This record gives sequence, structure tokens and C-alpha cells, in this order.
Amino acid sequence: MSLSIPCVLMRAGTSRGPFFLRDWLPEGDEARDQALIGAIGASDPLQLDGLGGGSTLNSKVAIVSRSSVPGCDLDYLFAQVGVGHRSVDTRPNCGNMLSGVAPFAIEQGLITAQDGSTTVRIHNVNTGSQIEATVRTPGGKVSYDGDARIDGVAGTAAPILLNFLDAWGAVTGQVFPTGQRIDTIDGLEVTCIDAAMPLMILRAIDLGLTGRERPAELDANPSLLARIEALRLEAGRRMGLGDVSGSVVPKPVLVSAGDSLDSITSRYFTPHKCHASHAVTGAIGVATAFALPGTVASGIARQAGRHALVVLHPAGQIDVAVDIEGEGEAIEVRSAALVRTARKIMQGMLHLPGYVFPPAAPVPGSVAPSASSAVRNFPQHELHIIVPTSAGGGNDTMARTLTRKLGPLLGQPLVVDNRAGANGSIAAEYVAAAEPDGHTLMFGYIATHGINPALQKLRYDPVADFSPVGLIGYSPTLLVVPAALPVDDVASLVRLLRDAPAPMAYASAGEGTVPHLAAELFQLQTGTRLTRADFSGAGPAIADVANGLVQLMFPSLFTALPYLRSKRLKALAVAGTERLAACPDVPTLSEAGVPGVAMTQWYALFAPAKTPHSVTRQLNTALNTVLRDPEVAARMQAEGAQVQTSTPGELHDLLLAEGERWQDVVRQTGLRLNMAAD
Repeated sequence: MSLSIPCVLMRAGTSRGPFFLRDWLPEGDEARDQALIGAIGASDPLQLDGLGGGSTLNSKVAIVSRSSVPGCDLDYLFAQVGVGHRSVDTRPNCGNMLSGVAPFAIEQGLITAQDGSTTVRIHNVNTGSQIEATVRTPGGKVSYDGDARIDGVAGTAAPILLNFLDAWGAVTGQVFPTGQRIDTIDGLEVTCIDAAMPLMILRAIDLGLTGRERPAELDANPSLLARIEALRLEAGRRMGLGDVSGSVVPKPVLVSAGDSLDSITSRYFTPHKCHASHAVTGAIGVATAFALPGTVASGIARQAGRHALVVLHPAGQIDVAVDIEGEGEAIEVRSAALVRTARKIMQGMLHLPGYVFPPAAPVPGSVAPSASSAVRNFPQHELHIIVPTSAGGGNDTMARTLTRKLGPLLGQPLVVDNRAGANGSIAAEYVAAAEPDGHTLMFGYIATHGINPALQKLRYDPVADFSPVGLIGYSPTLLVVPAALPVDDVASLVRLLRDAPAPMAYASAGEGTVPHLAAELFQLQTGTRLTRADFSGAGPAIADVANGLVQLMFPSLFTALPYLRSKRLKALAVAGTERLAACPDVPTLSEAGVPGVAMTQWYALFAPAKTPHSVTRQLNTALNTVLRDPEVAARMQAEGAQVQTSTPGELHDLLLAEGERWQDVVRQTGLRLNMAAD
């Protein structure tokens, strides 16, 4: 596979990202997504190894091709690439990136430009909606120079007119998916609307806000964010979107009075943080709710015709021209247009890092080297340990502790490669597909090889797709809360959770992880209700708990210990069968009156299935030698983990026992993830 592909980097509206023709990218969605991850540099929060800028606003991708839809000129697929985690989400849409599609397509020869201006009809693949984009093309060439100004972008540029033609009900099939213009959720009136983007709109005043707060003020209010998320989850169910805890739609919006009869103030969430300015698609939805009667955002009564409306946001405003047809309650918005600008920043060849692509599988029919040859020559080159969680968490720290000794012992460099996402499935699938020669290994743990298979359908088998190398160790699970939370034991925490006006939040390191499952079991056993705050790993999750942004978490002792030592966290209980020597005064959950939440995390090393036994034996010997090193054992124990050696066969037996154990837990609790492999 070529690691160099053509690319055009563009600023489009208030977003920035690479634009690709579909033919430039690898075939197949999986290979395409790996290329996008490499293009953006998604694995690093700073995105130093790619084109991203460390923010969702400049970690976006536009993929363009000639349209197969009758009446449309172009297909536009938007992709939101992760920041600090390797993920690609094509469920949402982006109106800002949309503004660069027509000029990009014209310059790439997909559209013949007219003299003066060129109008292109675009089919948005994400939502199925159609948009007309009008671009200035004097002399039949795209011009980026002009006097149009949009808030959030320095300078001026040529205007690009976007006319949304059928964005109303594009996702759910109805402008008001619940059948009502106002619903009451948890005592608050909300409007659930599907206009360019599914939204849940609330009045800011109903939440005790002015609606003019800065995004940082709103983001620093965890109880507000928790309540908004609880409302959003219920709104998603009522809108027919199902369980939206793992989705970015519907987007929450807080509205308040504008500066005139034709303006409205909006604070748009993405959905767990307030947008620094405003999404274009979100502005269409807010303007629609503002123009129509009977919503929480409704303005003055308006007659049929075109109306110039303004959506005020933290960085300025977005002007939206809406066309209204009908009278009274039957009045409808038929189209909406707004002005954006775009600029081509650079065009050239993008060099993708090879580590984003799984090692090539053996060619069918090819002659593989003999086992004896593999033993003599193993390892032949650099080895990679794939860690299924983000950098900074317990798994990552433990893996790096091992590599410092394991690499020199094997005689080759050993690199830690974090591939977080899909509750470990991304990493597991990558290793399962790797060449079975021992050079690509997986740092597996209780979630990837024990809990996940019981909770959901997977594209990998934890037993059949891996060759066990050996156990690494164990770490108990704790219930921790921020130091500032006014509780000192489990009983007072349960009272606080039950008396809270809105559900408090717990931090999850991803669906199917121990912090997620332990919190779900805790709710079942205590009769409390919590909102899940998902993170790309234990590291960023526990950091937000320590900062007081999330109210509780069930991390491993390995992950929690530094924060307990600095007194930024309080340990209320051990989710295990006995107290810990490191925390002798902390009771078990069972002692605290909450039985049935006993989880000790385990960690192990795996190779792809069909790795020669001689290679796994060599790896097992090296691993056990490192684990018996007093320095390694002491360091891991100081961090909250107990080393444990094993043979490959003993690890295989543990997998079988864990599979049966978690199947029983799922049957007893009824827990099930709302996820399935494609």
C-alpha cells in the first residue's frame, strides 16, 4: 500500500482539514479510516505527526467524488477524526467543511466552472440531504479573494453561498421527530428538531443561565453538563435515535434572546463541550426553530417569504436567510441559505506514517518460513506492543515499564503503540490481523479478552484469534471521588447520588471497560442513577475526576495511586474481596453494604493466532524474566500492581474461565452494550 497520497489542506468556514478525492484514498472503509487517522495524526492530543491542530475544529476531513445521486453533481462525505485517540466518525455532518467542497471539486476537475459564478448541487452522504453551493469563478477559475467576512476567521475572502434545500428531517424523517414542538423532559421544556442537524434546544433561563456565558464558564460547570447530558439521552430516545450515549447527536443547544427581533443567542454543544463559536448545521436548526411558531426558541410571528435572521454565538454571528411557506401552525421552512468563505492553504503529497496500517497479511499460497527458521531469526526487527487504551493510563504505564527491560532482553527495539477506541476493539482487530511472526503483540487485559466478548458482538475472538504469551499482573479496582466532593464513605455517596436534582456522572474509560461495568453494577446494587462520561482511556478519565469535572470513577489502583498520593482523589471502597495493604483503612464495597461489585483487573501479553509455538515460548521466557526482575516488580507494586507470571497454557485457561464468569455476570445483571459488529 502506498503511504503517499495527494491532499489539499483547506480552511473551510471556521474549520480546517484535508480534502481528498475518494480515489486518492485506500479502498475499503477500514483502510480509508486508517489513512485518515494518519493524515490527522489522531493518536496524539497535539496531533504532532499529522495535519490536525489538537482540536475537533481542525481534525476534520472532507471526501469528495462525483455523485451517483440523480440531480446532484458531487458526493460529500464528512469525517470527524479523533483528538488524542484513533477514531473516525462519519455519523455527523459539518456545514463549515461543506463550504470548501465546491471550490475543491472545481479545481480538481470534477466540475466545469462557469464565468462569473458556478452553482454546484452537493449530496451530503452523511445525512442524505442536498445543498447548493455558489462559488465565485471569474474567468472560469475559483477565486478565494473577496470582501466577505465571517466571525471567527481573520481577514476577508470571496463569499460562498450555501443553500440547504432538504435538510429538514434528513436524519429522522421529521422536522419535529417526537411529533411535538415542545416536549417536557425532567421538568424542563425542550424542542427536539431535525433541521440540518438533530438538536435538543433548551431555554438558557430555565437552567438558571443568561445564555451569554462564555464557553469556558459552561464547560467548568459539571452539574450543568451532567444535567444537559441526561436530558440529551432522553431526547435521543424520544427522537427515535435510540441510545445516544455513544453518539454525538442530538446536539444540545441553549438559547436566549438576541439583540433584535431578528436575532437569537445560541450556545451550541458538541455535545459534551460548548462550541467556541457555532456549527453551521446547528445554526440552520436554531434559525428554523426561531422562525417557526410553538418552539422554545420561537421569535415573533413571521409571514411567508424570505427572512434574514441572525444566530449570535460566542465568536460573533451567523447570518441565515430562511424561506418560509404556509400560514399559522402549518408554516414551514423550505430552504435556508448562509454565507461562508474558504481558502486553499496548500496542495501536494501527504506522507502517511506506516504505523497506522496493520502489517500485511501473508499472501495466500505463499511459502512461509519454517518454524525453525523463525526461531533462529526471531526477532528480526523492531517489535510493537499495541496498547488498547490512550497514553497516560495504567495499561500504557505498565506496558512502558515492561518495554524498558524486554526490548534489550530480546535484542531489538520494542515500541509501545497506543490504539485506543471502540473499547479496545481497534487494537484487538489490528493485532488479530497482523502477521503471526511475534513482532506485533497486544497488551490485553480484562476488558478486551474477558468482559467485551460477554457484552457485545465483536469482530475478533479473544481465544481463537490470539496466541497467549503470558500473564503480566493484577491490579485491584477502587471507588474514588474528587477530594472536594462532600462525602467520606460509600453510604454518604449513595445519599448524595439519590438526593441530587439531576444524575451525577461517572467516568468510563470506554464501553466494556472495568470503570464502565463496575459503575453499572454499582448503580444496580445501590438503586442510584448515574450519567456515563466516556473517555478514550483511563488516563484522561481519571484526570477529569481529579479536577472535579466528573463525580466518581472505578479505576485500577495502578491508575488511581498517583492521585491518591497527591490527595486530589479520595478512595471510598475497594471493588474486591479484601482490603489492600496500600490502603488498609479503605473497606471493601461488600463491607460498605454494596455486594456484588468485585473486580480485579488482570493484564497479559498476546500474539496473533498461528504464531509459532517456539516464538511464543521465547516471548514467554523473556516476559517472565522481566517480571521476576526485582526492580520491575518493585516499580509495579509501588504503582499499585502485583506482577504475576504464567505459562501460555495457564493464560489460555484463564481466558476460558473469564469467558464463563462474565457470561454469568451479564445473565445475572441484564447488562448489554448497544453495540454490534458490522
